[in-house]
Amino acid sequence: MANDDKFKKVISHAKEYGYVFQSSEIYDGLSAVYDYAQNGAELKKNIRDYWWKAMVQMHDNIVGIDAAIFMHPTTWKASGHVDAFNDPLIDNKDSKKRYRADVLVEDYCAKVEGKINKEIAKAEKRFGDTFNKAEFVSTNKRVLGYQEKIDTILKRLGQSLEKEDLEDVKALIEELEIADPLTGSRNWTDVKQFNLMFGTKLGASADTAMDLYLRPETAQGIFVNFLNVQKTGRMKIPFGIAQTGKAFRNEIVARQFIFRMREFEQMEMQFFIKPGTQKEWFNYWKDTRLKWHKSLGLGEENYRFHDHEKLAHYADAATDIEFNFPFGFKELEGIHSRTDFDLKQHEEFSGKKLQYFDHEENASYTPYVLETSIGLDRMFLAVFSNALEEEVLDNNTTRTVLKLPAVLAPTKAAVFPLVKKDGLPEVAKQIVEDLKWDFNVFYDEKDAVGKRYRRQDANGTPFCITVDHDTLNDNTVTIRHRDTMEQRRVKIEDLKDIVKAEVDVKHWLMRMK
Repeated sequence: MANDDKFKKVISHAKEYGYVFQSSEIYDGLSAVYDYAQNGAELKKNIRDYWWKAMVQMHDNIVGIDAAIFMHPTTWKASGHVDAFNDPLIDNKDSKKRYRADVLVEDYCAKVEGKINKEIAKAEKRFGDTFNKAEFVSTNKRVLGYQEKIDTILKRLGQSLEKEDLEDVKALIEELEIADPLTGSRNWTDVKQFNLMFGTKLGASADTAMDLYLRPETAQGIFVNFLNVQKTGRMKIPFGIAQTGKAFRNEIVARQFIFRMREFEQMEMQFFIKPGTQKEWFNYWKDTRLKWHKSLGLGEENYRFHDHEKLAHYADAATDIEFNFPFGFKELEGIHSRTDFDLKQHEEFSGKKLQYFDHEENASYTPYVLETSIGLDRMFLAVFSNALEEEVLDNNTTRTVLKLPAVLAPTKAAVFPLVKKDGLPEVAKQIVEDLKWDFNVFYDEKDAVGKRYRRQDANGTPFCITVDHDTLNDNTVTIRHRDTMEQRRVKIEDLKDIVKAEVDVKHWLMRMK
């Protein structure tokens, strides 16, 4: 299936099976704003819980907070967002469409990368089982030429953005002959900076209201509470503060479904460390976070690190964990060594000391910060798009199946009576009553069992449990596994342990060891 077709099916399936709806759809929607439906809300919650347990519950030196969305406006002056939270904007004079200049260049590079993938695919077909991908990529002249072109373009883009040389960004677009994706026009305006923060007001009247911002990230709520948490929790360096919550950005071009939205949710952890240890902790969190992602079984080949060509002025290291979405490898999580910039900025603007007294050193210092930041909505899309498959079965029929990691699936088991009579529904409903204390379960008695199986396959439910007439005699049921379609008879009393063994968080997180 072509990537574009796959992505269209992902979007369609998300709506059809109650995962994601367009916000305010009956009023023709709101651009780049989405609602999580009944199953989407459960999947999103399960991803959030899986992250929280791995990050907070399993670490003795990491605690969680829930800071307010509204913050004093000076917060955003101190953080640099008021003056520097910008994206480079460019308009096409003919189509009147607006784009992020850097994204246009990155999309151009993605097309060049597509040529690399075509060369690899041709070589794989030609050489078969003897094909050595690593050797081919590192020696093939055409592939090396494409890669050099990508590296040269991205390096120049990064340097131009770092120097705020917007004229060179436009020159690069013109040299590459990048056209408007919709019309093919190359009639571009100059590149301008565009601040991404949403403004609002706080106060009873317009005359006295204070100008505020909707937070563009959750990290600042952690930084301003650093000392409160450290003292009340008696935390010792190194320690971390985690938070999940909504953030808001007035994106120039919000696109690709829930990948880039104007209202989104982040899962962030700021790890406070002794200056001079940042390299050690940067490598630790790179390794730890990648293990967390891989624990979900989405395929090791779907992840890669991308080191930043352009570092923020305060950072001394930064990398992204990229995931292979239907539209290519894109950022899923960022890991950043932020030095002591954040705490020092808030010290300066607030006039309050935000330092740590190290009893072993008998000295105070401003801690350095190592950040891990993942977009919950992007994680949702990574999990959902990776899970959606169309399988051709032995009888030449096809089934649509959503192979969500069982630990994240919204519904863990569906319970069916074979027929709606003879006391079978009563037994099935009692099984639901018993299981729902521990799992989210679903009862369904409509249509033939085969159709019910297909519905639950498409919905991502790991187990289907069928009550039939034999159940009345021997207290056993048929349990069917979504991924293998294997069916076996088990005792009703064993159902809880069977389901738990597959969906338990511990079972999945232990893969990180």
